[in-house]
Amino acid sequence: MRLLLTTALSLSIGTANPVISPARADTAPGSGPAAELAQAVTGNNLVRHLRKFQEIADRNDGNRAAGTIGYDESVEYVQSELMAAGYQVISDPFEFVYYQELAPAQLKSTVKYPGTGPAPHQDAQISATTFRHSGSGRVAGQIRDAGTGCVSAAFAGFTAGEIAKVVRGGCTFHEKVVNAVASGAVGVVVVNDREGDLKGRLRGPDVRVPVVGIRQQDGDLQGHVELTTSTISERRSSRNLLVQTPYGRTDQVIMVGAHLDSVQEGAGINDNGSGSAAVLELALRMIKFQPDRAVRFVWWGAEELGLLGSKHYVASLSPQERADIALYLNFDMIASPNGTFAIFDGDDSDLVGRGPGPLGSDEIERSFQAFYDSRHLPHIGTDFTGRSDYGPFVEVGIPAGGVFSGAEAEKTKEQVDLFGGEAGKPLDACYHKACDTINNIDPVALEVNADAIAHVVAAYAFHDR
Repeated sequence: MRLLLTTALSLSIGTANPVISPARADTAPGSGPAAELAQAVTGNNLVRHLRKFQEIADRNDGNRAAGTIGYDESVEYVQSELMAAGYQVISDPFEFVYYQELAPAQLKSTVKYPGTGPAPHQDAQISATTFRHSGSGRVAGQIRDAGTGCVSAAFAGFTAGEIAKVVRGGCTFHEKVVNAVASGAVGVVVVNDREGDLKGRLRGPDVRVPVVGIRQQDGDLQGHVELTTSTISERRSSRNLLVQTPYGRTDQVIMVGAHLDSVQEGAGINDNGSGSAAVLELALRMIKFQPDRAVRFVWWGAEELGLLGSKHYVASLSPQERADIALYLNFDMIASPNGTFAIFDGDDSDLVGRGPGPLGSDEIERSFQAFYDSRHLPHIGTDFTGRSDYGPFVEVGIPAGGVFSGAEAEKTKEQVDLFGGEAGKPLDACYHKACDTINNIDPVALEVNADAIAHVVAAYAFHDR
């Protein structure tokens, strides 16, 4: 990928990220490129892109998750739109570990065992949760206690074909499983050391035996058990998609990004079809302009799996390529149905969370504030939590910013006073759920936030106007 970028983009000499300012005349609505771009980015076109994402999900098990055909088709759609507009599209592939649970775990005891609650009996079903990256299959055998399972001596006397029972704590889940498998165990049951269900993850994808967690009150499980898991855990590839305007200096590149993947549970139309559609529509309109600073648009893959696409991209950049990125603007969820107009707190004026962004992030925040002020719209700050694709950029000192309409957090009374909506309800009640469909967006918020994106991008890109 780095060779592709070096070939496609003209890089100049430099060693540090420049701290740049927007053209003040273009920060708020009025005349000039900012107003022209905002006018060109229409709500109808934004919804057209979202409907396409919904259609893709509908024919692909209801989602557009990384590593699936739904994601690949989403990439192909964005790429076709960009190529038709005249862009040279750069594909940036990377590998990752794909995981999917195909059916819930089943754990059955075929003998009586002590426990609390309803009296256990023959063929009792025990509530069990599949560990992420567990192997798949059905195994049966005697269950044998191995304490925490953190040392190989805990499995002394194990017979091949038995199922290991270990208690949470003392070492990682993966270490417990490795020790158990080395002893000949064909499955592993991890007992929680506290109240509630036990959800865990392994390093994967090399675990080949079923691994589940059970509740503390079922920890006395003994005798003969049957354990069944149904999973996919394997290495797959995904890709980011990038384009850059053919005009503009390339030693102060303005980067604009959104993640294109959804979670496996749903179509991801707000999270993050909304941000992806806004970035796509802006890119399609921007190619008709000649900015003074080049604008690089990017659609990230596998954000929902831990910012994998953006981490891969930033890690692959040379020091010079990093220095030539003036700032990064991130748009992840901009149409939440019970949302707010929240701007990333670049200067940490709210004194919440992790502190300010890299130098220059404060100016980005003020640019967005000026836009909402110009429309007499309320706005609040939101912390750089590191939960979206700005994270890898912030970590290497690249100024960052953006807007966010809200996810699972409940709306406060103070926010209702500013923005309307329902207090005590999530900003997006369908966050990471099957109901995140085309019906889960606020079209007004979508268009207003898209206009904000267009204005701020133009304010930085057309700095000499």
